[in-house]
Amino acid sequence: MDISRADGGSYTDNLIGTLLAIFGNVLVSISLSIQKYSHVMLAGAKDPRAFYRTKTWWCGFVLTCLGEGANFVSYAFAPLALVAPLNGVSVVTSTILGFIFLREKSKPKDFAKRYALSFLGCVITVAGTYLFVAFGPNSHEKLEAENIVKHVIGWPVLLYLLLEIITFCLLLYFYKQRDAKYLVIILLLVALLGSVTVITVKAVSGMLVLTAEGTMQLDNPIFSVMFVCMVASVVFQARFLSQACRLYDSSLIACVSYILSTIFAVVAGAVFYLEFNNEDVLHICMFLLGSTFCFLGVFLITRNRKTTKAFEPYVTMDMTNGVPTIHDKGTAVQPDCNGSFSYGALVNNDGVAPVTLPVNLEQPPVCSRSANASQGPHDLKKD
Repeated sequence: MDISRADGGSYTDNLIGTLLAIFGNVLVSISLSIQKYSHVMLAGAKDPRAFYRTKTWWCGFVLTCLGEGANFVSYAFAPLALVAPLNGVSVVTSTILGFIFLREKSKPKDFAKRYALSFLGCVITVAGTYLFVAFGPNSHEKLEAENIVKHVIGWPVLLYLLLEIITFCLLLYFYKQRDAKYLVIILLLVALLGSVTVITVKAVSGMLVLTAEGTMQLDNPIFSVMFVCMVASVVFQARFLSQACRLYDSSLIACVSYILSTIFAVVAGAVFYLEFNNEDVLHICMFLLGSTFCFLGVFLITRNRKTTKAFEPYVTMDMTNGVPTIHDKGTAVQPDCNGSFSYGALVNNDGVAPVTLPVNLEQPPVCSRSANASQGPHDLKKD
């Protein structure tokens, strides 16, 4: 196996792969922000799929395809240990875009206090990215079909896959049979599938690049095996992620998923592709330090984001029928009643704005009616 190539060619391949991964992650973050803008602008539309007819949404979709394509090709040039942690670049980019398009009117001091952790997290993530890119593995091999087959049948890879399958089955048993829907269990399932995904993506991407260069690799059965495993792992990984998003906060999911997926991807690259075989202890320690900085930075960024408030049952009064309605299933959103006429959470929900209590209460007209009524008999007696 041609693992240790010339230093110049290996450095050039790593540089190309790293730049492609950074470019792809930045492009994906920009595209998601554009698509979110399209959704926000059409939030009150009657047609829930009206965003499909907007140019902004399709522009974001095209940018997403380009970004994911760049990420896919980057696996053919750079080691997994370099490409996998670069997903933190997308978190930093999304944070910067949020600062740019933030429309809140706040004082600079209040803004600095509120988003100090996010700024600190961005700085730490950028520093960590520099460290693990500068001291990451610099060995690379041509991913020919024969080399991939030799990796697959090697005893370290077979032992790693066996342990991964056993761990996955145990976690799946607790998740399905014991109803243990904890976030760590779900994201561990996602990370285990993600390690298979990155292994197969690197193999498929490498064989496609070699085929494009003139060395045919697609006729080998290992290509079909890797492609099927890649698609299957991506599909099941998306299913578990969607279930996690329904149960937990997205910021927490992004942080924990990034840490677990990066760890398993680095381990998979070290076992399957032998990426750290030619590295010394200093480079490995600096690489681990940079990865730890990235973990800490992403944690600080996601920790500073607002979390959704838990739903609490409340009562609303229908003004037309005068019947109170109890909302206890989380299907309605409790309106804010700042200074409005309310009793606890009892407010009107018929589209009428809440009435504020007057400061100086005047005598109601009923009193004048009672006064007129009291004067009525005297007038009758006079007549």
